[in-house]
Amino acid sequence: MDDNAIRAAIFIQKWYRRHQARQEMRKRCNWQIFQNVEYASEQDQAELYKFFNDLIKHMPQAVEAGNKCQTSQQSSAVDKNSLLIEETGDFARLQIEVPIQKSDIDALIDVFRKKRGSRLHPKYVALILREAAKSLKQMPNLWPVSTAVSQQVTICGDLHGKLDDLLVVLYKNGLPSASNPYVFNGDFVDRGKRGLEVFLLLLSLYLAFPNSVFLNRGNHEDSVMNARYGFIREVEGKYPRNHKRLLMLIDEVYRWLPLGSILNNRVLIVHGGFSDNTNLDLIKSIDRGKYVSILRPPLTDGEALDKGEWQQIFDIMWSDPQATQGCKPNQLRGAGVWFGPDITELFLKRHRLSYVIRSHECKPNGHEFMHDNKVITIFSASNYYAMGSNKGAYMRLNNQLVPHFVQYISAASQTKELSFKQRMGIVECAALKELAVRMREHRDELEAEFKKCDPDNTGCITSSKWCFVMENVTKLGLPWRLLRDKLAPGTDSQNVNYGRTLDLLDTDVIMEAEADGTSVMDALYANKASLETIFNIIDADHSGEITLDEFEKAIDLLVTHMPSVYSKDEMLEKCRMMDLNGDGKVDLNEFLEAFRLSDLHRKEQQEEYLRKRSTTKATMYQRPSDSVQRLANTISKNTMVIEGDIDPTDCESKIVGQKS
Repeated sequence: MDDNAIRAAIFIQKWYRRHQARQEMRKRCNWQIFQNVEYASEQDQAELYKFFNDLIKHMPQAVEAGNKCQTSQQSSAVDKNSLLIEETGDFARLQIEVPIQKSDIDALIDVFRKKRGSRLHPKYVALILREAAKSLKQMPNLWPVSTAVSQQVTICGDLHGKLDDLLVVLYKNGLPSASNPYVFNGDFVDRGKRGLEVFLLLLSLYLAFPNSVFLNRGNHEDSVMNARYGFIREVEGKYPRNHKRLLMLIDEVYRWLPLGSILNNRVLIVHGGFSDNTNLDLIKSIDRGKYVSILRPPLTDGEALDKGEWQQIFDIMWSDPQATQGCKPNQLRGAGVWFGPDITELFLKRHRLSYVIRSHECKPNGHEFMHDNKVITIFSASNYYAMGSNKGAYMRLNNQLVPHFVQYISAASQTKELSFKQRMGIVECAALKELAVRMREHRDELEAEFKKCDPDNTGCITSSKWCFVMENVTKLGLPWRLLRDKLAPGTDSQNVNYGRTLDLLDTDVIMEAEADGTSVMDALYANKASLETIFNIIDADHSGEITLDEFEKAIDLLVTHMPSVYSKDEMLEKCRMMDLNGDGKVDLNEFLEAFRLSDLHRKEQQEEYLRKRSTTKATMYQRPSDSVQRLANTISKNTMVIEGDIDPTDCESKIVGQKS
């Protein structure tokens, strides 16, 4: 081979390696955006838990009052839900009777997989929920699971409303039976659009095969999370006249879902993980029925609240493993802990376990080993962040508890014909869209900080200053230099036209996505039980009314955990404004009405802003540049979702053995 051929081969090899490195960098950057934005959102929601916890710490006398409304609602939930209102629209021609049989499961799958006509009549929804709650109530906090008869077991992780993935699992692995048991490890709902169907199908599988289906609770089996991440909105949309009754029944199921499973007395299966304080004996003895929501104070029936017990449940639902040693608060999520390999070793030794299986985190390949293979993460929702973003997986353990994994991607035909560049473009656009929506929450602050860095009003600042402002305001911990060309398209390598960043945030595709989402305050407004709990805790003397003195004691905690632009005096004035009848006190109805009016006003302002944008594109900046508009159009095109009937055979899968 001559020298020219050798040089050409070396050149091609270097080019290929650089290309692969750039593609890998893009993939990691997109993944970091997805995860950091997701965890930052959960951190916001966890602030509600911290707020309640601090209220209880500083106002312990109010705990009983804080649970007053929850107790009365939950105790009568099953009876209330027996009175359903005639629902609008068409329903599937399917009748469900108890006991549920395999034929009912086949019929449910056939109905649910169709885009149209997939709604069950609400009386059958209520029937499944009531029967499941009644049965789950009899189960222990930690399911005992055994492979003595079946010789194997299948474990599924988060599904998050991805009915297509659940149907793929059942298609590839078969329906549950005595020889084919399943453990579903929580987070059945939220984020995906078919959460109700996933939840009803899993509960029906449990009722049809009660000794072969084990359902663990996840951190999203919680009405406070559901108000933020879409499940409550989904139920409201599908059953507009009966959603309140059905949601109360769903809460009743949540409170009785077991907290985990123990396989052959050797493997712990929980949704999140554990901490250095986790005690399985204590968890086995907890009255889990009082934890209707993990993010709200539990039902105590007048007893003193055991915050240590509450923390036990929080840690197994919310925690994540880390590569470094030790145990520390999970600052990224704002809840639970990070636990290291040393904590895992001590935990396994203390409880005589071989390893732990958990879920809670999306992984690119659907599963991951950590801590010398003693912590295994399983995640079953493929295409979780975007089409092609990740594989889903389920794991099978034999009688010797040796794991094997089946990786899969549902709806594979949608990406099969696309090139690698096209698939990468879809994932990248979805990541940019998620990031831009999150950035819009800080749009005004970003603009103000950019202008501080631009005293001459040139419209441009250095790359270093742009990156500093982005991180200082959003606190997302992202590689902003890599994202500069995407978030401020068309700028040179030295300076950034920050107006283009703001213009991108003001494009229709980003604003419409923001309008479709739910903020932490939206979730609070939508979750009446949380507002009632806050009211009853602030009402320290149990009078049914809040005085200015009582409200003032709570303001410092309120502004700490729900940051506001208002001063203490302004918030006290808002309390006076809540006093609609002018008697100097605020009762529960006035409190709820004030939040409703505030929420209504905020939505009207948002709709008015969107209307103005639809008629005129006038902003304080000029019309968005061509580069910004092209990017917005690309994001809109690549993130458009076309729904159709679910075909579980439309999947790609492969079997992966145990990590050596």
